[in-house]
Amino acid sequence: MDVLLQVRNLETWYGPIMAIQGVNLELRAGRIVTVLGANGAGKTTLLNTLAGVIDPFKGQVLFNGQAVQGLDADEVCRRGLVLAPEGRQVFPFLSVRDNLGMGAYTRRDAGIRTDLERVYQWFPRLRERQSQQAGLLSGGEQQMLAIGRALMARPRLLMLDEPSLGLSPILTKEIFQIIRRIRDETGTAILVVEQNAAVALAHADDGYIMELGRIVAADACDVLAQKADVRQSYLGGGQATGLSGTAQRWKQRKTWR
Repeated sequence: MDVLLQVRNLETWYGPIMAIQGVNLELRAGRIVTVLGANGAGKTTLLNTLAGVIDPFKGQVLFNGQAVQGLDADEVCRRGLVLAPEGRQVFPFLSVRDNLGMGAYTRRDAGIRTDLERVYQWFPRLRERQSQQAGLLSGGEQQMLAIGRALMARPRLLMLDEPSLGLSPILTKEIFQIIRRIRDETGTAILVVEQNAAVALAHADDGYIMELGRIVAADACDVLAQKADVRQSYLGGGQATGLSGTAQRWKQRKTWR
C-alpha cells in the first residue's frame, strides 16, 4: 500500500514549552491508525500541527508525497487532510444540514449532494434532525455531526480527535463501528487520537503510543494490545499494590516491551 502520510522529526512548541519532540509517524492509504496517550501527551498538538492549525518549529510533514508543514489550515484541508477537532465544535445555531454544508465550503464540484446523502446513510439520526439546530443535539449526535461535517470535505485522510470524549460505552462502540464502515466503503485513511485504548486498539489497524510529546511505541494494534506495558498502562492490566492505578503506572519503569 502507498504511504499517504509521513511525519519526520516533528517538533512543536507553545511559547517556551516543547509540546511534541522528534515525532516520526507513517500512515498508509486505506488504514486506520490510532495514537494513544494520557492527557498532556501531545496528541491534540500533533493533530493540530498536521492540520495546519499550529506551525511546527521544525520537522517535515509529507502528505501524498508533498510537504504541507507551514501551510494554512484551509490549504491543508483542500489537499485532503481534514480534522474533526476535539470537543465537536459544531455551529450551535445553524441547522444540522447547514453544519454539514459548512464542511463542503472549500469544494466546487458536483458531488456534494451525493456525499450529503452518504453521510445521512452512515448517520441516520442526522437525517432525522437535519432541520434542528446543532446545539440542541445530544453529545453523541454532535459527534456524528462533527465527523459528518469533516467527511463533507471529501478527505483522503480523516483525523479524529477524541471521538469518544463524553460518550457512553455503547455510543463509543457505535461511533467506532461507523469509522470502520467509512474506511471500508470509501478507502479513506483515518488517524484517530484516543484515550479509550481498548476500543481504539480493537478497531484500528496500526497504533502509536505517545508520552510527554514523544512516540514511545509503534506496531500493529493486535501486537500493541499484547505488550505488557500497554496492558498495564492503558488496558487496566496492572495489579493494585497499595498505590492508586495512576501512581503505580508512573512509579514502575516502562520498557514498552
